[in-house]
Amino acid sequence: MNSSVTVGVAALLLGGVGGFMAGKSGGSDAAESTASLERDAKIRRETGSSASEDPSGPRAHSIQEALREPGQLSRLQALADLYENMSVDELSAAADTLDNLPMGDRILASILLFSRWGELDPQGALAYSQTMGFGGMFARPTILRSWASVDPVNAAQYYLDNPNEFRQMGGRGGPGGESGADTIAREWAKLDPEAAMAWANGLEGDEKGSAMVSVISEVAASDPAKAAAMAANLTGDDQTRAYGEIAKNWATTDMAAAESWANSLTGDAKDRAMSEVLEVLARTDVDAAAAKLSSVSEGEYRDRLVATLAGKMAQTDPAAAAAWLGSQDSADYGNAMREIMNNWVSQDSEGALSFIEAQPVGEVRDSATQTYLWRSQDTIEPTAAVALAEAISDERSRSMTIGMTVRRWMETDEDAARSYVESSTTLSDRAKERILSGRGGGPGWGRGPGGR
Repeated sequence: MNSSVTVGVAALLLGGVGGFMAGKSGGSDAAESTASLERDAKIRRETGSSASEDPSGPRAHSIQEALREPGQLSRLQALADLYENMSVDELSAAADTLDNLPMGDRILASILLFSRWGELDPQGALAYSQTMGFGGMFARPTILRSWASVDPVNAAQYYLDNPNEFRQMGGRGGPGGESGADTIAREWAKLDPEAAMAWANGLEGDEKGSAMVSVISEVAASDPAKAAAMAANLTGDDQTRAYGEIAKNWATTDMAAAESWANSLTGDAKDRAMSEVLEVLARTDVDAAAAKLSSVSEGEYRDRLVATLAGKMAQTDPAAAAAWLGSQDSADYGNAMREIMNNWVSQDSEGALSFIEAQPVGEVRDSATQTYLWRSQDTIEPTAAVALAEAISDERSRSMTIGMTVRRWMETDEDAARSYVESSTTLSDRAKERILSGRGGGPGWGRGPGGR
């Protein structure tokens, strides 16, 4: 296992698997670990130091010792070095101790441990994951990815022979939402794209198209023209998704070529590809991307692009972003407004509230209010919060938002919160029962801030 590469991969996976696991546990260790990683990386860039100043120097001899290294990147490197020199039996013994670690440290250690075990003894690692209960769903994607990165042929055969093991591994699939077939196809494509495509083409149902798109996406990262030729053999939605992946990858290296290619397509394929190109452009020049919005036809892809551009504009000027949004035709103003309000509340909470109060009843005000209350729930007075929530026009969104607000209120003054619910003329009897029983609002209400 290449330790330097593994450190980078672990940092990326931390935001997926780690964030979800920490969310389930109610902790914030994953978010803190991510922030620490970013701070440590910044320091190292500025000082020119590396995660391992002296490769020949002393190495950690235990997980605890590795985790005492100063700086998250150094800890990741120390853990990677530690696991790289362990036998399969030692990895198994180390896995037995993971539950003793704080959640943030457990996430770091688990990803690296199962990555290494997946390279050495993937079937043993998978068998161990079956004893982990809920946590096993998050170990299996890492194991499968590591196995496929060194031995895709056998990983693929095991996956086909044991599909039930991977049906619920961390949601729909791996850390990035991939299925097991997607994971294998993507890793295989790094080694032999033709063989990977042949395997993907032999799958059935939705997995076939999804895996083929994964192969093409991986090829597009290094050779978008070749990926485009491969995608030409696909049809329907699979081809449209593949073209989107190609455009996204191509635009990161050659914006002009990607835009020219996307414009040569037709129909949904063109709209998907062009929207991806402009999303990449918006990262560095949102005004230029907005000026080319008309190159994407009205519909799903344009609506998604409008939301992305609005959110990007709002990073520097939320009021201007809201004004721009008001000039656009979109079937999903709500999602775009969530993107704007996420930034606005952080920069100018009073300005965000003034905007909401000036809006007429409808989708824009509803979405802005929901996001404002979600982001402000730790600072806004409960009575003011429920008054805002009561003005939401959509009944379902109103009840869920009030539920979220009341649950927060109960943490500081349960009697007052219950009294409000019981006497409310805004809530239905069913909504009151759900809120008072703890089943209304709270994490998971609606789409949350910026949800899609």
